[in-house]
Amino acid sequence: MSRLTAAALGPYAPPVPARELTAVSADGARLHVEVHGPEGAPAVVLAHGWTCSTAFWAAQIRELAADHRVIAYDQRGHGRSPASRACSPEALADDLEAVLGAALAPGEKAVVAGHSMGGMTVLAAAARPVFRAHTAAVLLCSTGASRLVAESTVLPLRPGRLRTWLTGRVLGSRAPLGPVTPVARAILKYATMGPGSAPHMVEACARIVHACPRRARHAWSRVLDLLDLDDGVRELTVPTAVVVGTADRLTPPVHTRSLAAALPHCLGVTELPGLGHMTPVEAPELVTGRIRELAGTYAQTGTYAQTGTDAQTGTDAQTGTDPHSETDSQVKEGA
Repeated sequence: MSRLTAAALGPYAPPVPARELTAVSADGARLHVEVHGPEGAPAVVLAHGWTCSTAFWAAQIRELAADHRVIAYDQRGHGRSPASRACSPEALADDLEAVLGAALAPGEKAVVAGHSMGGMTVLAAAARPVFRAHTAAVLLCSTGASRLVAESTVLPLRPGRLRTWLTGRVLGSRAPLGPVTPVARAILKYATMGPGSAPHMVEACARIVHACPRRARHAWSRVLDLLDLDDGVRELTVPTAVVVGTADRLTPPVHTRSLAAALPHCLGVTELPGLGHMTPVEAPELVTGRIRELAGTYAQTGTYAQTGTDAQTGTDAQTGTDPHSETDSQVKEGA
């Protein structure tokens, strides 16, 4: 199924890229990469989540491509990237490094935004040389580092072994999702979106998720079930902003607060009241704005040294402080 048939029309229709390329990962896996926007503009790299594709970032691509070079890619087994037998955090990190190496010039730094499994991809790659060489700042949307199934509230049960076991069986189901029906939209909205999500947002997400091949969905669910990237959080030393919806059932705010406490250079947490897991779709303007702010501060020159900040820590070279960090680690905003 093509990208264009996998997403709704209107604001969530995937934009046509300026060019496409194929990045080859360490194990030979081939990744579909799209480049939008003018060459030479500040670079932004977008990593989507489990069961999604580049179409998930349609709203961000459309707005940012006017004055940024936006690079979006399909995770292996998703969208136009073929499936691979290798499904692991290490493979995700390999893939991101391959995309950065293929799409960016030597020494060029980008803002990397990851949603859900895309954020986990960033954490998996945090200590990698290529990632560090090409990453100026990070936005983590609706993500976590560990205990994903145990902390999920998709099933309205008390926390404990029974809920964890049942959640793992539900998220890891091999059953086909089938066509996008009213019932399917209602289930997806309950599990992944806030109760006030507009119908066109639910439709867009449903079409994208239902287009994910069943085998890829199941294979990656097993990886996420066992995921432990707490070490990766501590390795993510670049300036990092975090966004989460307070009604997120897949990666509830408890994950975000743990990230904020462990990140070496956290710029603050934005909690979005009433929004769910699909924050780039549910709050497109806010997520796009966060990416634009990070790019304007950190990615325009491609290096901290050229903007008067330390290349390793991002702190001001004269005062030793970060003028862009939030004074309160918990920033709550409305959608």
